[in-house]
Amino acid sequence: MSAADTTTPAKVPPPRPAPPPPSAPRRPRAKAVSAGAGTPWLLLAPCLLILVLVMGYPLVRLVTLSFQKFGQSQLWGFQPAESVGFDNFTKVLSDSEFWSVVLRTIVFAAGCVIFTMVLGMLIALLLQRVSGWVKTLINIALVASWGMPIIVATTVFKWLFDADYGILNAVLSRLPGVDMIGHNWFASGPQGLAVIMLLVIWGAVPFVVITLSAGLTQVPKELEEAARLDGASAWGVFRYVTLPILKPIIVMLTTLSVIWDMGVFPQVFVMRNGHPEAEFQLLTTYSYDRAFVVNDYGQGSAIALITVLLLLGVVAVYMRQMLKIGEVE
Repeated sequence: MSAADTTTPAKVPPPRPAPPPPSAPRRPRAKAVSAGAGTPWLLLAPCLLILVLVMGYPLVRLVTLSFQKFGQSQLWGFQPAESVGFDNFTKVLSDSEFWSVVLRTIVFAAGCVIFTMVLGMLIALLLQRVSGWVKTLINIALVASWGMPIIVATTVFKWLFDADYGILNAVLSRLPGVDMIGHNWFASGPQGLAVIMLLVIWGAVPFVVITLSAGLTQVPKELEEAARLDGASAWGVFRYVTLPILKPIIVMLTTLSVIWDMGVFPQVFVMRNGHPEAEFQLLTTYSYDRAFVVNDYGQGSAIALITVLLLLGVVAVYMRQMLKIGEVE
């Protein structure tokens, strides 16, 4: 018998039992869930209340007036307001002058938006390539022009383009073969609207430049360098690298610019001394004239409501584009 046969085998310890599965977490009480869901609405309540008071009542009043016959007699209480259904909208939409104003407003807003975005993008790209102190000076000038009140800016432009004392006519007349002394820029609608468009662009470019400059700082330099190494030109880098990254900001700025430029009022009103001629009428001034010059508050409200609906269409397009960008990301 060998030693291996006489040795007692070692006892193997029994396997440990598996730990019991963790118990399912307890569900929070329904009351706690409802309280947590109501907290955001509670915090938003003051803001919503202010919006209802500031915008809700005027909007409701605007809708109500657009379906009524409301003139000076109704304003002073001599006659009660009379409901006329869709008559105000029918008169407005069947008026050829209204459609001329709509077309003029669209062309005016489109020109302002295109030139504002293009010029703002060029200046924002330029700011990325200048020294620090030059960038600081340009930003100070942009903020100063952006913060200037509209009435002050409009008065300055009236002086610049004045027919008798305007400095622009004097400067242009110094060019060979150019005689602009006494030239009236507001003798025709297209020239006058071009001046007003320049005023609107001058006031809108700073916001676009500052916003795009902030967006350009988020463009990865590695992607631009990789595109250049692959042989892309400066335009190719901008089109295929910079522009896609800036697309959400560009969509936002374009939408805001359309809303602001279609709602231009003080620039036209002050530039034409409170009495815009027919060829200077935009939707905002046309609605104002109908309501407070012709004293037909019903038609003026109908025109204003149609303008609001047009702007809501722009907002709907903006929301759709932003949702598409969110799905891609």
